[in-house]
Amino acid sequence: MNDHSDLDSELLIRQMVERWAVWRDAGDWERFATVWHPEGVMMATWFQGPFADFIRVTKEGWAKGVSILHFLGGSAVEVAGERAIAQTKMTISQRGMVEGADGPVLCDVVCTGRFYDFVEKHEGQWKLLHRQPIYEKDRIDPVDSSASLKLDAQALAAFPEGYRHLAYIQTRIGYTVKLDMPMLKGPVVEELYCRGARWLVGGPLER
Repeated sequence: MNDHSDLDSELLIRQMVERWAVWRDAGDWERFATVWHPEGVMMATWFQGPFADFIRVTKEGWAKGVSILHFLGGSAVEVAGERAIAQTKMTISQRGMVEGADGPVLCDVVCTGRFYDFVEKHEGQWKLLHRQPIYEKDRIDPVDSSASLKLDAQALAAFPEGYRHLAYIQTRIGYTVKLDMPMLKGPVVEELYCRGARWLVGGPLER
């Protein structure tokens, strides 16, 4: 069993993770910036880099009508001194246009996975140092259930299985998608777990 100090840390880390989702999706950029460590990095299908750049490009996307929302589930947090690894079940929901049998169709893509977070204390508070989502499965559905999709099967098949439809809709609006992100199984996610374990016991952060 964890002692009370570890439990307090777990609760504070979970609070930080929840604030990330609420403030980011609400466009509360000033408060959203406060959850990040000064050296914080965001890894996503469509963006990889420092958190300040992530905020900037997200704001630019908002201005263009890009709609990406998050919903959180359960979490598991491992605390080791002033470091922690937090895993949180989540969904990423993105709305956009794709090809249909009778012209463009408005669709929702929902991707299920986990946020795998490297968290560190900075000036006495738990901050997000590195976020690496794990993409487990996804699907695409037309907002109008009577609409018929006509996706490019060859393009769809070229994307990784865990975030295939998410990558498809993101490339359709002009983003370049990273194709080697961790998924539910495989060597990439296993290496992520190893990186997390090494960092948690005092090793360097391997970006």
